[in-house]
Amino acid sequence: MTPGSGGRRRLLVIGLDAVPPEFLFDRFLPQMPNVAKLLKTSTRAPLRTTDPPITIPAWPVMFTGMDPGSIGFYGFRHRLNQSYHQSYVPSSTLLPVPTLWTLLSERGRRVGVIGMPPGYPPPKVNGFYISDFLTPSGKTDYIYPPELRAELESRFGPYRFDVTFRADERVQLLKDITTMTEQRFAIAEEMYKREKWDAFAIHEIGTDRLHHAYWKHFDATHPQHVPGNPFVHSAEEYYRLVDRLIGRLLALTDDDTLVMIASDHGSMPMSGCFCINQWLEEQGYLVLKRRPAPGTPLEKAEVDWSRTTVWGAGGYYARLFFNIKGREPSGSLDPSKVPKVRRELEERLGRLTGPDGHPMATRILDPKVIYREVRGDPPDLMVYFDELKWRSAGTMGYPTHFLMENDTGPDDAVHGFDGVFVIHDPRHPEERELPTQRILDVTPTLLTLMGEAVPPKLQGAPMPLGAMMPSAQS
Repeated sequence: MTPGSGGRRRLLVIGLDAVPPEFLFDRFLPQMPNVAKLLKTSTRAPLRTTDPPITIPAWPVMFTGMDPGSIGFYGFRHRLNQSYHQSYVPSSTLLPVPTLWTLLSERGRRVGVIGMPPGYPPPKVNGFYISDFLTPSGKTDYIYPPELRAELESRFGPYRFDVTFRADERVQLLKDITTMTEQRFAIAEEMYKREKWDAFAIHEIGTDRLHHAYWKHFDATHPQHVPGNPFVHSAEEYYRLVDRLIGRLLALTDDDTLVMIASDHGSMPMSGCFCINQWLEEQGYLVLKRRPAPGTPLEKAEVDWSRTTVWGAGGYYARLFFNIKGREPSGSLDPSKVPKVRRELEERLGRLTGPDGHPMATRILDPKVIYREVRGDPPDLMVYFDELKWRSAGTMGYPTHFLMENDTGPDDAVHGFDGVFVIHDPRHPEERELPTQRILDVTPTLLTLMGEAVPPKLQGAPMPLGAMMPSAQS
């Protein structure tokens, strides 16, 4: 780090998708000397993520200070117009509240953002914005301002948004993850040098992809681990690379620059999938005209919607929808009976046992209860199977409700509730460890540290960071 001018505070954000505290603060720290050095003069804490613990909504919650219901984001896919099969992926234009980057831009601060979700189409900030991994394939309007694209592509090649990680091939995939990460940080290093940005952020999806594709290879405790496999050191090697790239960025900062490293949620080994629609059909909530072949998505199953009362969608958690008269196209459930069906569902799901016969610790959440308000297109219920260790399978037709593999392609990991939060203030270099903090509090904390007013409507509050907070210095 280089000496600063003693001027107003600037900010560097390094977002590492899906990194759990036990990885960054413990297991892979010996491979990360630059991060280890930073931690010696930083405040760290586990960061409790959103319900649901998914990249979308977690990152936008982190950088708006508003909960998922208030921004209307409940996962990667949302039901469109109460239809049974149509869905959409949330985009930056659907955010009803400003992000940290927008707030700072409106206040005349210069910002540079690379890959922070939701990033497509790229917001028009006071600086530049490169879109995220959810950018639709083939889109060329992924950079603001648009004239920056030709320059960056001529120097760094076509921009790599993501990799295809749910596939059987593993040798090339690891190379692709590495190449993608190297390119993103190389662009970040180039852009960071161009001016004294008030706020600069980079989001790296490679950590998440590594966990999904290689967890069973590098973790001996994974239920499908094979000792001596050729990828047993894949995570150590990748985290070593990430640390080297982080170190190059840190070397460019000065004593006026706050540094934050954070993840949106954690990760953990996947136990398998629970076939929610198959279970709903067995319980009489979902009615089929004929039994589907194994692996049939609900969208291709012959559902008798006139007699179906509840159906579900797959993913990291189960999204349940009531087929309500007057709301759905072929609604069969009288609105007055919804509370009774809801209670019945909660009781039956609460009695679920795993394939080993032990209780699954199933948790059922109602968006209308857990959020301040509910916008957009929420599910009627959100269900976590065994605290997310079991994914929700959207397909059906199997001989059992439990699948040992993911039904949408090879996957070793699911999401955990705790991500990481690290904040380094060069003016107050001390090592501190806090109890678990809230993801809602990140934006109010960063605004306060930068000497900016916190909008009163934000639901979060500044974290207790002691002497580095401006109020404590006065």
